[in-house]
Amino acid sequence: MTKQLLRVKILKKLRTQKEVHRNKKSLLIKERLFRLSEFKRARVILFYLAFDGEVETRRMIEEGIALGKQIALPVIIRKTKALLPFLISNLEIHTEPGPYGIKQPQCPVCKKVPLKRIELAIIPGIAFDKTGNRLGRGKGYYDRFLKRLPKKIPTIGLAFDFQVSKRIPQSSCDIPVKKVLSA
Repeated sequence: MTKQLLRVKILKKLRTQKEVHRNKKSLLIKERLFRLSEFKRARVILFYLAFDGEVETRRMIEEGIALGKQIALPVIIRKTKALLPFLISNLEIHTEPGPYGIKQPQCPVCKKVPLKRIELAIIPGIAFDKTGNRLGRGKGYYDRFLKRLPKKIPTIGLAFDFQVSKRIPQSSCDIPVKKVLSA
């Protein structure tokens, strides 16, 4: 199956999944994430705000802040097709709608965090395979970001079971995550 066909197929499942199932599975994934040593050790964690049926991260972010973690969210820079991480301390106050309808940190209010300070990166994807290869939305933002992120930083993809397959199509510019958590 081509990347585009797989993307269309999985996006349809994400968008039509019952909200009760999405929330229940997201909670299971959150519990697994919070038990990981990588999460427990990390002081600065990059998350993403769930969009378009993705694994819900809002509760993860809020609980991370409550645990004393510094939470960063990406800001999309359309002109350069880059993601820049900015620290937030309040999800409601410090985010605003950004490109593609995805909420992101308010740049004048939030502080940019250098990539080397990030100790764990939680990465979205439309699909993943068992070895960490990921299929994004096709714009390459996260692949470019992962390429710049220091290699020692753990990267974890969050997915529902139907988003994980044996193998997904890859190209030379695709950057895998080190681990995938699913439910």
